[in-house]
Amino acid sequence: MIDETTPPAADDLRADTAAAPEVADHDATAKLREELETARNEKLYVQAEMQNLRRRTEKELADARSYATTGFARDMLSIADNLARALTAIPAELRSDEKLKPLVTGIEMTAKELDSVFQRNGVTRIEAMGQPLDPNRHQAIMELDAGEGQQPGTVVSEMQTGWMIKDRLLRPAMVGVAKAGEGAKVDVQA
Repeated sequence: MIDETTPPAADDLRADTAAAPEVADHDATAKLREELETARNEKLYVQAEMQNLRRRTEKELADARSYATTGFARDMLSIADNLARALTAIPAELRSDEKLKPLVTGIEMTAKELDSVFQRNGVTRIEAMGQPLDPNRHQAIMELDAGEGQQPGTVVSEMQTGWMIKDRLLRPAMVGVAKAGEGAKVDVQA
């Protein structure tokens, strides 16, 4: 029996086999380009993450250096308060007594040295008297009648000194504020 199909011509056979690798090469190239683009994007993402991590770490280290003494400074505030109380408790006649003068001078010098150490370490007093109430720095304990020339909401009494460490609140000042007169309304937040 004779095969009625004729074998393909040699030229046709070469064209078919040559087209198949070109299609395969094109698909492989497209796939490799896609993988390259994905790898490039992942690399950029990792670089951005590393840069963000580096910035965060640098900020945390700077904050740790700046505020490392916060706990210690907060503990030292009670000593500063006690020295201030001791100085205010000494009557004027005892300050001039020659026997007690060295004691008073010693307490004064200790208080000044403590203030100096606080200053060197960025710990500062919050000025409260005569200032408008700032809920971020003051804690209102009570309202008092406003005196002559005092605006409602103004600090008129300071029960405890407030302190900052650099730009952060270490302890709020405990204050009394002038209250509004009849008919006036002031929003005082404690």
